[in-house]
Amino acid sequence: MDMQSLYLIVPLAPLAGAVIAGLFGKAIGRAGAHVVTILGVAISFLVSLVIFQDVQGGNTYNGPVYTWLTSGDISLEIGFLIDKLTVLMMLVVTFVSLMVHIYTIGYMADDPGYQRFFSYISLFTFSMLMLVMSNNFLQLFFGWEAVGLVSYLLIGFWYTRETAIYANLKAFLVNRVGDFGFLLGIGLVLAHFGTLDYAQVFQKAPELANHTITLWEGHTWSLMAVICILLFIGAMGKSAQFPLHVWLPDSMEGPTPISALIHAATMVTAGIFMVARMSPLFELSDTALSFVMVIGAITALFMGFLGVIQNDIKRVVAYSTLSQLGYMTVALGASAYGVAIFHLMTHAFFKALLFLAAGSVIIGMHHDQDIRNMGGLRKYMPITWITSLIGSLALIGTPFLAGFYSKDSIIEAVKFSHLAGSGFAYFAVTLGVFVTAFYSFRMYFLVFHGKERFKCAHDTHDHEADKDGDAHGHHHGGHSCPHETPWVVTLPLILLAIPSVAIGYLAIEPLLFGGWFGPAIQVNENHGAMVELAHHFHGAAAMGLHALMTPPFWLAVAGVGLSWFFYLKRPDIPAAIQKRFGLIYRILEKKYGFDDFNDWFFAGGARFLGGRFWRWGDVGAIDGVMVNGTARLVGHIASVVRHLQTGYIYHYAFAMIVGVLLLATWFARG
Repeated sequence: MDMQSLYLIVPLAPLAGAVIAGLFGKAIGRAGAHVVTILGVAISFLVSLVIFQDVQGGNTYNGPVYTWLTSGDISLEIGFLIDKLTVLMMLVVTFVSLMVHIYTIGYMADDPGYQRFFSYISLFTFSMLMLVMSNNFLQLFFGWEAVGLVSYLLIGFWYTRETAIYANLKAFLVNRVGDFGFLLGIGLVLAHFGTLDYAQVFQKAPELANHTITLWEGHTWSLMAVICILLFIGAMGKSAQFPLHVWLPDSMEGPTPISALIHAATMVTAGIFMVARMSPLFELSDTALSFVMVIGAITALFMGFLGVIQNDIKRVVAYSTLSQLGYMTVALGASAYGVAIFHLMTHAFFKALLFLAAGSVIIGMHHDQDIRNMGGLRKYMPITWITSLIGSLALIGTPFLAGFYSKDSIIEAVKFSHLAGSGFAYFAVTLGVFVTAFYSFRMYFLVFHGKERFKCAHDTHDHEADKDGDAHGHHHGGHSCPHETPWVVTLPLILLAIPSVAIGYLAIEPLLFGGWFGPAIQVNENHGAMVELAHHFHGAAAMGLHALMTPPFWLAVAGVGLSWFFYLKRPDIPAAIQKRFGLIYRILEKKYGFDDFNDWFFAGGARFLGGRFWRWGDVGAIDGVMVNGTARLVGHIASVVRHLQTGYIYHYAFAMIVGVLLLATWFARG
């Protein structure tokens, strides 16, 4: 089989599984649905491994699959670009998706929408693969919108719950804002470059580097800056960057497997991948890079603060995802695209692990998600406990674990950047280490250590999990004690824990300093952060040992130590702090007021305008003037004419004579 056929198999195998499970779910049953979808994603993963080996040997591919339409000189095609950046994304997407598919068998076991769920997650995998494998903006946009659509379906999967419907509409609408900017950016590319093909656009980009564009009279802007910022606005929506971050925490309304798949490993990283792919364009605009860096820094720090006060186990992990996406964005702004993709990869493993572990805890706690009702789960759920600990240690950047190598590289790269905003970004990502360590281990200690804050009946009856996702509070009398989840849940945890430990140590040297990405990522000479980083790198082991003397390590230790002291030794202190700093707590509880502002300004504004248009347009103009107005006019004319209709013949004869006289007079004058 030739390589082009293998390229096609990668996205089409999950699509086939999605179609079979979606259209013939009742016929094939539950087992059939999970078998075809898992088989599709497994084939996709294995073929991605073969393609990875081929690309490692120096073979890349850039070509069309078929032409969708031709308009004048512009040809719109579906095509694949297979290089080292693509294959890395393919492996991450297919591996994490495979783990989530297996995990779903256990998590969604009693759900009536079992086949539908498998169809959706398989369709999502297809959409994401089409996005990362694209060689042109048209296909990129197709994948971009497809993952948005499937995430809408998945967030609102339990469609009988109002909170889920609110969350999926919110995600859809906020992403529309970003996608509008993205579409404008693609439109500018087509208008000025005359093509949507990556290779042709990147080749022509240096010629247009100094071109300007007039957006309104008397104001000229750099064409590259405008294109890059508009494209990045698309990434801000998809990758949940401030201020378009508001949809991601609410998206936790969806089942836990999709929290892991969409909101940790794949969909939210689409924006990061897109900016890295567009490096030849972003490198031509320092303005755009500074904008990217500052937005990322705000997200990394301020979203981390919100994680400190969350009590829902999934929302804590969601805010850590927001914060880590901010780190990746900061790396992109510092021209350290390779580091951003490296962190994307390590984060995909340990964050998917943390989400799936959270789901395992939720199953064990009979679908209670409040960490204040947990405690001491270590002895009940040993596999979930140890994998959660590994995931948490990787997240906070413990030396030698995966997250450490990528996160520390981001901090160092920002330190060496000389762009506007790099000072603030360095402060934000450094302080963010302490915040991340504090809230991550706050959750870890409250869930797995300390005294048990739940009641359970020590009986042999196993509670049948309530799959409608509603939390039951902490009244667990009558439920069996929390217990370890079945192997279909714990196996993915173990398989994700392995790369969470080892992948950073193994991959940092080739990925960041061995020129592994090759021409897939381009960095101009005047952006020297990566060169500086290479000077200070003396091997993975040396980096891990050196970290023991650096501020980020001690900030992480301080964060863990403080959370241990607050939540295990002196739990009265956090309550006292909350009382003493009530205003700050309320600001964090209100999420800085973004949701309230959006509800008041955008939703309220839309309702206000809608009400006014209805009153003036519908009631006033259409009903009042056009419909009822014409009826009233006809009635008025009829009431006047009615007086002429007497029924007497001599009246009509008299009227006819007068009419004839008038006509005769008129003709005589003519």
